[in-house]
Amino acid sequence: MDIKLINIGFGNIVSANRVIAIVSPESAPIKRIITEARERGELIDATYGRRTRAVIITDSGHVVLSAIQPETVANRFVVSKENLAEA
Repeated sequence: MDIKLINIGFGNIVSANRVIAIVSPESAPIKRIITEARERGELIDATYGRRTRAVIITDSGHVVLSAIQPETVANRFVVSKENLAEA
């Protein structure tokens, strides 16, 4: 199994194999997920003090906050998979 890495902004990278969802942080259920992850100690803030634009949920229960749009993260995810298919 190859490790696929996705840039989520500011030089931060997550493993594409572990990502379950990439969502916007505006809804109440997502805000609740963020709060619960913070309480469990499983929240990773990769925004560098900027506004949270994307919330990345992993299969390990970790929640990663990113300052780039969910669509941008998803596009990087898709481009990465296409590049691997060509190799």
